Amino acid sequence: MEKIWLKSYPSGVPAEINPDTYHSVKDLFNQSVKKFRYLPAYSCLDKTITYAELDELTHHFAAFLQSHLQLEKGTRMAIMMPNVLQYPVALFGALRAGMVIVNVNPLYTPRELEHQLNDAGVETIVILAHFAHTLEQVIAHTAIKHVIVTEVGDLLGWFKGKLVNFTLKYLKKAIPPYQLPQAITFNRAINLGANADYFPPSVTGDDLAFLQYTGGTTGVSKGAMLTHRNMLANLQQASAWLNGVVEEGKELVVTALPMYHIFALTANCLTFLKLGAHNLLIVNPRDMQGFIKELEKYSFTALTGVNTLFNGLLNQPNFAQLDFSSLKVTLGGGMPVQKKVAERWREITKVPLLEAYGLTECSPAVTINPLNLMNYNGSIGLPIPSTLIEILDDDGKPVPFGMAGELVIKGPQVMRGYWQREEETRHAFTADGWLRTGDIATVDEQGFVRIVDRKKDMILVSGFNVFPNEIEEVVAALEGVVESAAIGVADEKSGEAIKLFVVKKDPRLTPEDIIAHCRQHLTSYKIPRQIEFRDDLPKSNVGKILRRALR
Repeated sequence: MEKIWLKSYPSGVPAEINPDTYHSVKDLFNQSVKKFRYLPAYSCLDKTITYAELDELTHHFAAFLQSHLQLEKGTRMAIMMPNVLQYPVALFGALRAGMVIVNVNPLYTPRELEHQLNDAGVETIVILAHFAHTLEQVIAHTAIKHVIVTEVGDLLGWFKGKLVNFTLKYLKKAIPPYQLPQAITFNRAINLGANADYFPPSVTGDDLAFLQYTGGTTGVSKGAMLTHRNMLANLQQASAWLNGVVEEGKELVVTALPMYHIFALTANCLTFLKLGAHNLLIVNPRDMQGFIKELEKYSFTALTGVNTLFNGLLNQPNFAQLDFSSLKVTLGGGMPVQKKVAERWREITKVPLLEAYGLTECSPAVTINPLNLMNYNGSIGLPIPSTLIEILDDDGKPVPFGMAGELVIKGPQVMRGYWQREEETRHAFTADGWLRTGDIATVDEQGFVRIVDRKKDMILVSGFNVFPNEIEEVVAALEGVVESAAIGVADEKSGEAIKLFVVKKDPRLTPEDIIAHCRQHLTSYKIPRQIEFRDDLPKSNVGKILRRALR
């Protein structure tokens, strides 16, 4: 099979992008806040800040980091908070000061937090007070010198901010007690920075922008080294794909996925920054009713998410009553978009739910479906501009079109490697420099890629490969099923057998109903042997079902 680098892209999409259009993410930010000064940049909990206000706040924060904390370019700074207004201020303020961002999942256990802070060599952290008790438990075992604590209401205005913070702390008891005597408040940091000097550092595309932690294709959590050029390349690739569909200064993107995750970081935070879009931050998307109430207030034009998020919205009776007349783009990634969910989404919103594919090591986007594709096609789309892919067999040789093998990638968005892990970096790449994804895929002659499954999720039944996604897709079409997950369990006869975990909405649904349905659509060795009903399934911070936890 020849290397797949599309010769004909969707209408209006260039075959290649220039990853060096901007010198750095800092350069992109400076140009955007100047160009879109008077437009709304971010809204959260009914508070909106303009690009001009974002420029001022990030300037103050950068000055604080430089002048008060004496942090030098290249210092790693952790951010541990959900989608609140303080996140983009801390993010872009630190980037303006030349810092390297280490995004931290706020739901980490003390053990996970300690590992990441130490692995990245973090000395400064910005953290939401809700999670400060976790830091307190491990800070003595880390190199942390500077702690900046913020509360949800800190940028909501004096009166509302005080009210929100009081309610969360004293009425809802949402902030566990903690002792971090060296901490400074976020607003205090901003005020100190307002009277401090800021010295714009020289930042190039080759400088690190993020240490984005991931399990990668194998092993323990590790930091993918993403340069400014990596991130800029990917946002250029994504914005090129959106060409002709979105307009500068006229979009409102809903950010329900956390921006500390690479998907929302690039797709929502950076790509739509370039477009001068208005970004609506959803603090807690698991609160579906609260989420829908927020959507009622805005004429949103773009929405990104994962299959479980879209499925959750569709199962809310009042979701269909929303006004979707302004919606242009709905993008799903992070996990496979199921046909049933995509079809219901289009039926209700009149807008297709397009699947994209990426991984942290690629900043993250690799393939996206054409924006004019109206019907679900089961693929993860086409390679985006300047992206080269191959499908390799177990011997590392390219396979013919239509045959399954490991998807490997080249492109300007591919990471430099894993932070301080030379051996794992070598394993992540082929001898000639292709990034191994660990995903089993096929590609047709038009360039459409289909993920069969991850290598490590594959189930081996009597010598036959069974891919969980196929089973879950079939079960999703059964009325009464909310979601499911398939894993392999030990079996004396077949080596492995299939066990299916199911969340049901119809209490009358039985294991026999599910097996009978599967028999209609799957060959015998793919039929689940065990069915277990659960109230919910374990999920990652962005809603991806964690099969490994079920194992």
